[in-house]
Amino acid sequence: MRKCAVLSALAASLPFAAHAQKASDASTSVHNPAVVTIASAILPGAGQAIMKQKRSALYFALEGAGLAYYFSRHNRGVSERSLYRKISRDVARAPFSSGGPDGSWDYYERMEKYIESGEFDRVAGGDIDPESNEETFNGSMWLLARQTFWRDPASPPSAESAEYRAAVEFYVSRAVKPEYRWSWSGDPQAFQRFRSAIASSNSAFRDAEQVMSFVLANHFLSAVDAYTSIRLRVKRSPGGSTSMIASYSF
Repeated sequence: MRKCAVLSALAASLPFAAHAQKASDASTSVHNPAVVTIASAILPGAGQAIMKQKRSALYFALEGAGLAYYFSRHNRGVSERSLYRKISRDVARAPFSSGGPDGSWDYYERMEKYIESGEFDRVAGGDIDPESNEETFNGSMWLLARQTFWRDPASPPSAESAEYRAAVEFYVSRAVKPEYRWSWSGDPQAFQRFRSAIASSNSAFRDAEQVMSFVLANHFLSAVDAYTSIRLRVKRSPGGSTSMIASYSF
């Protein structure tokens, strides 16, 4: 009878023992430095929330505010970029090509600095005849090519010479091609709107980049804070048990 009573008591204690083991496992997981550190690295404040620290709310708030501002400025940059590309197509590029391809950032930067691109080849057929008007972008590239490869930029060598061919190759690699030709000479107001849109787009993208650095720093600081806090909270005894040595609520 006594043996049966002991077995019955042991059986009754099994659910409680299992529950206690689960609680112990959960506590070990919660107070594992890797768990809280990785949680905070992924979502700032998450590790602090696991440890029930009130400052988790600060990390959450900074993350939310940072991301909201980032997307706001990034979207503004995209919108202004679309605007200056549209102005360039509808005004400066319209007389030369309809629906031409979008250019790289450098292309629009050149459009901002030069009223006209100039012609790529002044005489159709045969060899390339570079733009001679040095006030245009292509003309300035031809001047730079002559200054780079000719002894005297105003005195051309033979068209068959290596110097002349090198200058033409330099020009062809940098000059604006016909499908990208532009001119703002007919609408100075549109040119000002174009430049304003570029400045606004650049400013918005720059702000977005800066705030993203802040967001990433928030991830890093939260992870370091979580790791430091959990190392202060948890102490491994020689026997392997876990005991709390410090607890912060803020």
